[in-house]
Amino acid sequence: MENKTCSRLKNFSVSFFAIVLGLTGFTLALQKSEALFNSPFQLYIYFLYFSLVVFFIICFIYLGKIIKHPKEVVNEFFHPVKINFFPLIAKILLIFSIIYLNINLSYSKIFWTTGAFLQFIFSIIILSVWIQNSKFEIHHLNPAWFIPIVGNVMVPIAGVAHGFSELSWFFFSVGLVMWITLFIIVFNRIIFHSPIPDKLVPTFFILFAPPAIAFIAYVKLIGEISDLAKIFYYISLFLLILIISQINMFSKIKFYLSWWAYSFPMAAITVATILMYHSLGVVFFKFLALLFLILLSLIIIFLTYRTVVAIKNKELCVEEKD
Repeated sequence: MENKTCSRLKNFSVSFFAIVLGLTGFTLALQKSEALFNSPFQLYIYFLYFSLVVFFIICFIYLGKIIKHPKEVVNEFFHPVKINFFPLIAKILLIFSIIYLNINLSYSKIFWTTGAFLQFIFSIIILSVWIQNSKFEIHHLNPAWFIPIVGNVMVPIAGVAHGFSELSWFFFSVGLVMWITLFIIVFNRIIFHSPIPDKLVPTFFILFAPPAIAFIAYVKLIGEISDLAKIFYYISLFLLILIISQINMFSKIKFYLSWWAYSFPMAAITVATILMYHSLGVVFFKFLALLFLILLSLIIIFLTYRTVVAIKNKELCVEEKD
């Protein structure tokens, strides 16, 4: 029994943090939606606490892996796909900082400071690994590669509220340019090279997350919806429609943790749509935000159920083949 437990800890993947990212993204979307529709309830508070608990549990388990299986952690960090999931920790903290803006500014600032610092460190280290590692090849590339560096775009959303305007512009500039660069490379890989493995097909949803986040961040930076901000939003909306039109492709794959990639991008475009409504007052965006929230809620319910079943059936934390 001990050996089996040790083996499962050894195979506990850093991609488990994608679950927390999805939950925190849903919590943020729910918070903004309840404000939009003047809900007398504050259900998002319960999801916030639940997200925090899950976050600390996963951190505790992964810390155990670091202590007992440091070699496996190093292997994950230099893996061409898994390396991109380590910065999820920074993004989770940044989302907590956004949620706490309306709850407790001190907590929000702590989350933001820690998240922004980790985001910067991960950006430098992972970019260095990309540059120096000669073993990475084009078939290793997938939309998950957006995670490490494009996450910089998320920093201004709470950063501006805490008075770090120029620092927020710094992070936004880095994230925006790197998003455009990686977007071109990823599309080249998708169109002209071998198909992305089934396990990573859900990461296609990540494609529309960066422009949605860039839209929110840019509006926070300049204080209004400009023409450029609208371009960010409509690119995200188009990519969402494009990805959903490929539903055939998604329906054929079995469950992997990568399915949680369906959640956060939907949360991002839900929040972006709510901001579009608040800024423009066009009723269409209010109904669209409700539609996205319903879809996001169904996704979270299904993913939570499917993850619990997978854990019960011991489908997760097993040795993977690259």
